[in-house]
Amino acid sequence: MKFGSIPVAEAEGAIAAHTVRSADVTIKKGTRLTAQDVSRLVGAGVSEIVAAQLSPADVHEDEAAARLAAVAAGEGVRVDRAFTGRCNLFAEHAGVLVADADAVDRFNAVDEAVTLATLPAWKVVEPGEMIGTVKIIPFAVPEDVVRTAGATLKTPALRVAAFVPMRVAVISTLLPGLKPSVVKKTVAVLGERLAPAGATVVHESAVPHDAEALRGAIEEAVKIADLVVVFGASAITDRRDVIPAAVEAAGGRIEHFGMPVDPGNLLLVGSVGGKHVLGAPGCARSPKENGFDWVLQRLLAGVPVTRADITRMGVGGLLMEIVQRGQLRDPAEDH
Repeated sequence: MKFGSIPVAEAEGAIAAHTVRSADVTIKKGTRLTAQDVSRLVGAGVSEIVAAQLSPADVHEDEAAARLAAVAAGEGVRVDRAFTGRCNLFAEHAGVLVADADAVDRFNAVDEAVTLATLPAWKVVEPGEMIGTVKIIPFAVPEDVVRTAGATLKTPALRVAAFVPMRVAVISTLLPGLKPSVVKKTVAVLGERLAPAGATVVHESAVPHDAEALRGAIEEAVKIADLVVVFGASAITDRRDVIPAAVEAAGGRIEHFGMPVDPGNLLLVGSVGGKHVLGAPGCARSPKENGFDWVLQRLLAGVPVTRADITRMGVGGLLMEIVQRGQLRDPAEDH
């Protein structure tokens, strides 16, 4: 592609790099000049124009954007019509955005002429929400750049994992001093979290904060529900604590305990009979965002959550300052 000032008389087929106004003639930026446009500019006294002239090896910005957006789009993603070198991508249904960050980075490293921007990975999205955009920076890009950029996306970089209308069981463990109103509010808050995904609480139970009692409750819950959430009367402090012990006693396994997200550090992810069992951290009793949401949302969209997934949540995992914890001890007092 050639770019620069050229005589207007030679500009037919070129693309105006800037809007030109002279007398009663206006040619907008990005206009591919026709013979009539050239005649009007000459008549208005314009002798030169800054324009881009494409070669046979160049791909127009709109075509390039459309081609690359189509490659980037996976399941649950709609590609809009390209305009001014931009092609937007939208969610076709509600769910969780699954973005291949490595592929996006590779794509953006190919050439400064091609860019792909997305919403944060794992964000909950609604139908029709814009989730990404391909933007071609100049007016055209060489064909080989388009092919190379497209090749970095061997699998689609973006897809929307649709929410699955799951049946959820809630088990609350009880200790003296835990008010029934707290348990009731906790279940209500969970219901609000489930609603956007079309999931519902189909079973509720409350048992003493005891591993054997909880084991029985879990075994019963996995027969009824697709997902089990346990709210402990006391926070989990160790893999041998009541909730993880009950999961293992029920024949299950612990995928991971703890997470680098605050609030939400004391989350337990396990499974019994192929059904996920979550030991909720205390902060999950509140409607405010915490690490529990990050795991729950993925599971509700049918996206597996492994130990490796959780350990990668640290960057961006500090969600809020928890003032109630107070400050660390003065270093001089730390013996």
